[in-house]
Amino acid sequence: MKKYFSFIKIEHTAFSLPIIFSGMALGVLARHKNAEVLLADSELLRIGIYVLIAATGARTVGFAMNRIVDRHLDARNPRTEKRHLPAGAVSLIEAYLVLLAGFAIYMFAAWMLNGLCLLLSPIPLLVFAVYPFLKRFTALAHFGVGLSLALGPLGGYFAVRPTFDAFMIPVVLLTCFTWLWVSGFDIIYSTSDEAFDKKHGLFSFPAKFGKVLALKFSAIIHALAFVLLCGVYCTAFMGSVVAAILLLVSGYLLYLEQKKSDDIEMAFFKINAILGFIVFAFVFIGVRFSLT
Repeated sequence: MKKYFSFIKIEHTAFSLPIIFSGMALGVLARHKNAEVLLADSELLRIGIYVLIAATGARTVGFAMNRIVDRHLDARNPRTEKRHLPAGAVSLIEAYLVLLAGFAIYMFAAWMLNGLCLLLSPIPLLVFAVYPFLKRFTALAHFGVGLSLALGPLGGYFAVRPTFDAFMIPVVLLTCFTWLWVSGFDIIYSTSDEAFDKKHGLFSFPAKFGKVLALKFSAIIHALAFVLLCGVYCTAFMGSVVAAILLLVSGYLLYLEQKKSDDIEMAFFKINAILGFIVFAFVFIGVRFSLT
């Protein structure tokens, strides 16, 4: 079992959870603003558990799909040749079984949440199925990776409030922030494969524009992401001093990620993880302020 958890990097699920739970918090706020009945703590706990299960299942599907599609490329890349599939630690059949298990877990959780979550559940799966192939055709593949995580806040929101209306504006802004944030740091991460991508005809910003220009694009994308996060504050939490401070901290971490772009371990794995929890704290505290 340990090798399967390692294969799908189960610990990386924690990276997306703060953003997904932020969507849930915005769903609670939308119910309050629309004078809907607030959910009991026990019901919110039940929803939170199934959101966690759904996120784990979806992450499993996405990661397994990416590893399966890229297994031949991974085998030729010195950075990835020791991953489970190219190294033979996990067979292709086992990888597909892991994918199917993740699919079953995800669909079960969506079914247990509500009808809209179940109806919309194929959309993330479609994104997971398509984005691993994008690098073979377009440098915009980074935005496919971003989209795969950006749907998380919407999923958390619909788990709490399965309705489309104007009260969705803050969560839509958070979704767009997540899309640009993840796309921007995927460009940073891809700088480590610039030479490999060029050699094998793969598309990425570093391969197409060079590392220096690619990082400038990443910085612009992250600046736009911060603007969108400011939009969340202005449409949902205006007046909360603590939320405003956390907003500025989030902006600083985006800046720091760019400054540390040469250190992939620091920028991608450490600063990003901290930023995810800071954004969650920003949303959580902003929601608490708006509910009082």
